[in-house]
Amino acid sequence: MGGHRAFWLDERSDRERARFGKGFYVEQLWVNIGEFDGAWGDIAPVAFCCAAWRIATPPLSDPGLVRWHRRILSAECVRNAWDGSMTARVTLVSPPPAALTTSREWWRDRGWQGWPEIFGQFVEPAERDVAKAPHLRATLQVEAPVPLDRLPAAPESMTDHPEEIAETAYRALAVMVAELNELLTPIVARLEDAPD
Repeated sequence: MGGHRAFWLDERSDRERARFGKGFYVEQLWVNIGEFDGAWGDIAPVAFCCAAWRIATPPLSDPGLVRWHRRILSAECVRNAWDGSMTARVTLVSPPPAALTTSREWWRDRGWQGWPEIFGQFVEPAERDVAKAPHLRATLQVEAPVPLDRLPAAPESMTDHPEEIAETAYRALAVMVAELNELLTPIVARLEDAPD
């Protein structure tokens, strides 16, 4: 499973892209500080950690500090409306379901295509390709709770200790990446190792 890590923090790229020496993520954090509105001083770390995640991932940062495996199309963290806990929502590229691969009867010589790949990355088919052949692109939608016990508490305000905000956001990302890796790396490894 070592080569199939689901998420990681790309600290090297973050340092190289920085314009003012602190790291690109820290710069993006201050550009997008409004993402934390409503999170300051919250007794639960959910809103703060979700904002830190949004700033570290596309579309706010592309590429972001948080990177993910080629099979992961999107990953977001949101507050669960039922109990206020944190939920991770991750969409992964998947092979077609077994019901479609055990028989090609449905195929009918139409030239069905799956996920196109460019330089090893899964991409949406171009309009010209869709005009030529039908495409069947399977995905998996994972929705799972993220434990809160290791997440750092939200800072009291954005003006108390500005350097502490960046450190706390970074710690939150590290914990969330670790939690999501524990949950999703076995799934990614299984999808990668499965025969086509």
